[in-house]
Amino acid sequence: MPEAVAQHLQHLLRELAPQVLGLVMRRVRDFAAAEDAVQEALIAAAQQWPRDGVPDNPRGWLLHVALRRLTDQLRADSARRKREAVVVSLVPPEDQLALAVHATLDGEGQQAGDDTLELLFMCCHPALTTVSAIALTLRAVGGLTTLEVAKAFLVPEATMAQRISRAKQTIKASGMAFERPSSAELASLLSAVTHVLYLIFNEGYVASTGDDVHRPDLANEALRLTRLLHRLLPDDAEVAGLLALMLLTDARRPARTGQAGELIPLDQQDRTCWDRAAIAEGIALITRTLQASRERNALGPYQVQAAIAAVHDEAASSAATDWAQITGLYEVLQSMSDNPLLGLNHAVALAMVHGPAAGLARLDELGNDPRIREHHRLDAVRAHLLERAGQREDAIALYRRAAQRTASRAERDYLLLHATRLSEDCS
Repeated sequence: MPEAVAQHLQHLLRELAPQVLGLVMRRVRDFAAAEDAVQEALIAAAQQWPRDGVPDNPRGWLLHVALRRLTDQLRADSARRKREAVVVSLVPPEDQLALAVHATLDGEGQQAGDDTLELLFMCCHPALTTVSAIALTLRAVGGLTTLEVAKAFLVPEATMAQRISRAKQTIKASGMAFERPSSAELASLLSAVTHVLYLIFNEGYVASTGDDVHRPDLANEALRLTRLLHRLLPDDAEVAGLLALMLLTDARRPARTGQAGELIPLDQQDRTCWDRAAIAEGIALITRTLQASRERNALGPYQVQAAIAAVHDEAASSAATDWAQITGLYEVLQSMSDNPLLGLNHAVALAMVHGPAAGLARLDELGNDPRIREHHRLDAVRAHLLERAGQREDAIALYRRAAQRTASRAERDYLLLHATRLSEDCS
């Protein structure tokens, strides 16, 4: 199969996955059973459509197969007889399928409603751990298989399957209704959803473990899902801010690695390799959003982070960057969030404006925070500022300690190589 065709098919299946799952959920009200059935339908489509062609109504095809698989599963599993009696015996399976398809598809074969937002809220339920919410979101809403999710997080498929299964059991036990949340619930639930998408993107853009600098599959999926969320909630400023942040950050991805896959830091990147179309889209989006937020007093942390990314992307070089503006934006951001990792970036900005001593003083404050005290990035940033201050021996020791503490091979190689070069310069 040509690569372009395969990519189109993959995109189509991932786009349809949450829509079909929402339709099935509205019939069986059992997230675990519905999600398993939709996954089987997606796998069947991935096997059959390249050979037989995409059906005229791909959504209806997936819905039909998912409901048929669900019915077969309920019938075959003696441990689920009670649920089968409730779900299946109310309406004969053939009639249930016909009603499901015709009640939810209009005369042109298009979906009458979209339950993706409800699915996102369910997958990011507060009762779930962050790791479980990420895995479940990628599978149920992203349309990835368990194997694909497992590969993305470098764990065995069986481990990821158990993680997803436990997450679905937690949702079932919580009794969460499959419906649009009330206005009072929306803010907290939406915050959980954006946080999960943000974490997925970060893991894709800066892989925390493994050999690679980034994992494009995760970054791309986070971008796709955030675009979808923005389409569903176009007036939410923080969703728009998150999308702009992803666009402006991911635009630099082509310049983040060298020919051998080695890490290239921001100040050394070839900015002609940055994705200018993504930068233009991100800047336009965050500009509109910030203007509206000022009028509504709706400024949030994702918008501020996007504004910082925009300042970086608009600069012709690191030296030409408006570091004073970035420093001010980080001060605004830290008034909204107590994430100590953001403080590391603030320290770098302070050093660029006021000299390395100012940045090192900020790092001394951060070093008292137990959440970051042993983090490799604290050592790496301190080493960088000590190097700028001329304290090379201390910098070398911290670069090496940071290399020991990171789980990313790409980061470790970069830190050790930099320490070696600095050591050679000292000799």
